[in-house]
Amino acid sequence: MLHGLYKILILSVTTRIIMNNLHSCDTLKKRSILNRKAESPKARLGRRRVWATFMLIAFISCFSKDHSVAKENYKPTHYKQYILIELNNFEEAYCLIDLYTAESRLNPLARNGSHYGIPQGRSKYLATVDGTKQINWGIKYNLHRYGSMCKALEHYKIKGWH
Repeated sequence: MLHGLYKILILSVTTRIIMNNLHSCDTLKKRSILNRKAESPKARLGRRRVWATFMLIAFISCFSKDHSVAKENYKPTHYKQYILIELNNFEEAYCLIDLYTAESRLNPLARNGSHYGIPQGRSKYLATVDGTKQINWGIKYNLHRYGSMCKALEHYKIKGWH
């Protein structure tokens, strides 16, 4: 968040410096829309609106969501690492990785009829969220229904579904 505030501060200072340089330029002082003495109150209001709009755009650009890493750019290795971090248990993590690899190849965009995402759940929620949230949903589901990831994998191997 501080990074975004620094961007706004730098943009604001830079804009002020540019505006001050334009005001101090002798060629612009004679007849210019930037000359404050010659402008009407409506023009001053317009300049303030432009400044406010510029600051709003700068604020939005600094604090908007970073889309540099899209869902499609994630690889199964990222999701395997995420599972290991979330479960903090190698045996359980490997069971879950085997289960999700068999179900969806760890693809968050996977779909099989009315089943969506990495865990292939029937919830429409899974079709709208990223892979990490799908994994969290699947972990909660498996813990609630089977008690552990390895029991969910055993069930999948016997029945062909989980």
